[in-house]
Amino acid sequence: MQKRIKNHLFLFTILFGVSLIYGQEDGPSADELAKKLQNPVASLISVPFQGNMDFGVGPDDGTRFTMNIQPVIPISISENWNLIGRAILPVISQSDVFGNSGNQTGLGDAVISGFFSPKEPTKGGIIWGAGPVMLVPTATDDLLGTKKFGLGPTGVILKQIGSNTIGALVNHIWSIAGNQDRADVNATFLQPFIAHNFSGGYALAFNTEFTQNWEADTSSGSFHLVGSKVISLGSQLAQVFVGPRIHYGNGNAADWGIRGGLTLLFPK
Repeated sequence: MQKRIKNHLFLFTILFGVSLIYGQEDGPSADELAKKLQNPVASLISVPFQGNMDFGVGPDDGTRFTMNIQPVIPISISENWNLIGRAILPVISQSDVFGNSGNQTGLGDAVISGFFSPKEPTKGGIIWGAGPVMLVPTATDDLLGTKKFGLGPTGVILKQIGSNTIGALVNHIWSIAGNQDRADVNATFLQPFIAHNFSGGYALAFNTEFTQNWEADTSSGSFHLVGSKVISLGSQLAQVFVGPRIHYGNGNAADWGIRGGLTLLFPK
């Protein structure tokens, strides 16, 4: 297990060393991109690679490394509306997270969302989006997914005042098909967030990701305090980010963890 932990931490070192090796993108363009990245329905194509390393999972102090690949693609569907497509595909490597359950590595279940969002904020400066969310059973191992197809609503609302952003994202998924021998999915996800942007493309964000599993009557969540910086990797714009994860709840939560990664940016 110690070797697996060292390998995962080595991946984090590679990701964050990038910001020291390559030149950084400063100035107004970096500030603008950093602010857009606080808005889940911004008109900005991005591909985050979000790594989460968690320790002390379950009764036998298991470990889990999850790399969430999260492409976000905005599509203009009319003069006034965008459709923001967002997918989350987790690549997971875990050990003893369900007691003495051994090692599993592979894909988890994908979550695909579509937000219909006005191109301009409301008169009060409110930015919002709403639409469907879908759970797709892409897991390659029984202990990495639900084996259920799911469907439900999702929505996001936020306001940006100067350098500050405050808002929340929510969804609820019910299983509608899948393996009848597996538990049904009936879960609510809530993510309030607040962020402050600094000059030079720096930002500091705080959020909590909370999941209520109504089927099992369990809840779990994590707090995150994440620092980030917009940089350039040659001609490629990107953002690097890192921060601690603090877990809570009774849904097989970890003791603590680290979040970090790299977001590729493709501004128009």
